[in-house]
Amino acid sequence: MDTTDPIPAPDPAAVPATPDRPTPEAVRRMLAGVMDPELNASIVDLGMVDDVRIGDDGLVTVVVALTTAGCPLRHQIKTDVQSKVSGLPGVATVKVEYGEMTAEQKARAMDRARFNAREHAEPTEVAPTTRVIAVASGKGGVGKSSVTVNLAAALAARGLTVGILDADIWGFSVPRMLGAEGRLSGADGKIHPNEVPVEGADGTPTGLLKVVSMGFLVDDETSALMWRGLILTKAVEQFLKDVRWGDLDYLLVDMPPGTGDIQMGLARMLPQAEMLVVTTPAIGAQKVATRVADMARRSYMKVIGVVENMHAFVTPSGERFAVFGEGGGAALAEEVGVPLVAQIPLEPDVSRGGDAGRPLALTNPESPAGSAFHTLATRVVEDLLPPVEMSGCTARILELATANLAASPGPTTPPNR
Repeated sequence: MDTTDPIPAPDPAAVPATPDRPTPEAVRRMLAGVMDPELNASIVDLGMVDDVRIGDDGLVTVVVALTTAGCPLRHQIKTDVQSKVSGLPGVATVKVEYGEMTAEQKARAMDRARFNAREHAEPTEVAPTTRVIAVASGKGGVGKSSVTVNLAAALAARGLTVGILDADIWGFSVPRMLGAEGRLSGADGKIHPNEVPVEGADGTPTGLLKVVSMGFLVDDETSALMWRGLILTKAVEQFLKDVRWGDLDYLLVDMPPGTGDIQMGLARMLPQAEMLVVTTPAIGAQKVATRVADMARRSYMKVIGVVENMHAFVTPSGERFAVFGEGGGAALAEEVGVPLVAQIPLEPDVSRGGDAGRPLALTNPESPAGSAFHTLATRVVEDLLPPVEMSGCTARILELATANLAASPGPTTPPNR
């Protein structure tokens, strides 16, 4: 164990001497004000204070467990510990000893840090009443973006206003799948999303899609973005804080595949976000997708279900071919402990519709895959994550108060004195 030289407490003339010695509990309460500069949480909350020993001579020894033995912030933590503890009556000298956290301690510390980050999330332009669904996958090529776009279209076809945030910054594809073009506009320092009206069966507009993607900012969709993870996270943060999303029933976030900075950043910035995991029937894809669900839960993000895409190919005559195997979606759902909420058949028109900018959920909702997307939308709205109803108690009170004010006579002029 590495130790530091004891540092005397402040001049006794400045801090009146007392025969009483502080209790270990009093020292720990004082240490609650020492923050880990990197994790931005109290070293007590993070479980970094392994031991506190009080000597009869006024020597207080604090054992601090660091995340790594060579932690570059150890000097800052030591200085803060000595400064805090030396302010307690009866403390003559403060000594700091270092240890290293066990794997279990590190896991608990990171869980606490993630929880604190979510609890202190910075405000965004996404209203707290907006239902946020992060559509994620463990690897690329499972049709995550197709599921995002078609689910959003199916929700909008119900008359809802749905935002789509294309957070797959490197692999943006949402604009092409929706046939949306044009640069993002803005006013008053805010970016305005591009809008795609969704028509009903009779051709009249019913719902609305509001879309933001890097695809609207680059010269063309073949332009490569060579950005590092932190910059990518900042881009998503800008989309959440600087885009005037307006009133949304749902915001669907097309996540990049795998786990990384963007996933953790989203969990921090949108505490209300919940995750839908997309996989294929292949067992290999299921194993990789398990990591995404684990990341979500470590970030205190609820997983609401699993979507098995490319479930099986069914011929017009009814023959069924499990092209990509069977059982991956059900196995993933069982392992994660969530429902298997949809099995989307393998249908070439899903890909063709994406290439043409016409989602199958809108062009052929009666097809096997189109019907599956609408069934998924119904499951979301009615069961998994119903839209927030603004007809609750508070809204009703406001409505009645507004009606009463409108019906009441205008103010009378007070008599002259």
